[in-house]
Amino acid sequence: MHPYRRKVLEGLISQDMSEVISKTQGQTPKGLTAEGDHAGRLRNLAHKKDHKISREIGLKLFKDMTLGRRFEDKCAEMYYRGKMFGFVHLYNGQEAVSSGVIGAMQQKHDWFCSTYRDHVHALSAGVPAREVMSELFGKETGCSKGRGGSMHLFSKEHHLLGGYAFIGEGIPVALGAAFSSKYKKEALNDNASDSVTAAFFGDGTCNIGQFYECLNMAQLWKLPIIFVVENNKWAIGMAHDRATSETEIWRKADAFGMHGEEVDGMDVLSVREAAERAVKRARAGEGPTLIECLTYRFRGHSLADPDELRSEEEKSFWASRDPIKKLEQDITDQGIATSQELRDIEKEIDSIVNESVEFALSAPDPDPKELTRYIWAED
Repeated sequence: MHPYRRKVLEGLISQDMSEVISKTQGQTPKGLTAEGDHAGRLRNLAHKKDHKISREIGLKLFKDMTLGRRFEDKCAEMYYRGKMFGFVHLYNGQEAVSSGVIGAMQQKHDWFCSTYRDHVHALSAGVPAREVMSELFGKETGCSKGRGGSMHLFSKEHHLLGGYAFIGEGIPVALGAAFSSKYKKEALNDNASDSVTAAFFGDGTCNIGQFYECLNMAQLWKLPIIFVVENNKWAIGMAHDRATSETEIWRKADAFGMHGEEVDGMDVLSVREAAERAVKRARAGEGPTLIECLTYRFRGHSLADPDELRSEEEKSFWASRDPIKKLEQDITDQGIATSQELRDIEKEIDSIVNESVEFALSAPDPDPKELTRYIWAED
């Protein structure tokens, strides 16, 4: 193209975009509240909530969610004190998704693929807090031997197939794990091979090719996989309602003949029940499920994010739906445990988190001579 014509076109595009931005910045899309489309969808799901759980499950979920929340709060403290470096993306507010899905699966049997927001997924999968914290400090005792840091947690022992810095990277890996499970059972006649894989990712990932390609392949081969969309309304600084033509992601499963379901991602019992249905379907050879969890992150995209794009009204609305407080209400209302028992659990969790920091701070750094170790398969 002639340089002059390119310059004219660029000027026109810039002018048009300026007008669009000035007209839409800070406005709520027509027909939506300030809280967004999520709020209306959650109201429609409210009538489905009637959960009964045992004391064992209730306390297990409370412990796991509390561990996730207190661990992330401690990470923020360490980061702002200059003890932790690099990008750190926290999970506060989304604990019901991790605890609900992974809690409905079998640790060290089923498989899990995370994202760059992976600390709590690792904890729910059973990776010890001291190993996760050590990794965040870049220590040899970390679950990735100090080589991965916040976004690249991995544990073969706990069937955690990694955190991934780029969106969508973990979905094909999860697909491979699900294929392996099915192949061992049907081609190698290993009847014990019935593991299910859960792939976690955000709403922003649902606009890229890997998502659609993997949904297609999973349904085509009836793979035992659960696609878990953690729709927290924001892809970094882009509001979900402004970036996606079909905002109800779970409906996209229908294009592939796949079962899809939306769930209140701030209610761990709702998430757990949806995950149990998906796991049962997968183990029975009925194929994959796409679960969209409507959730919200209480902090900015990362600890380097000033979080100025989201309105205070929106943040206040979601803070009132804190998933841990919701579970506590369910537990006490059903007489499963007293408030004092839950406070005692919180103290126990605080001790675990504090110990993990002490352990990580005193742990050795990786030996520079082993910089290239853990790269090749033989190690």
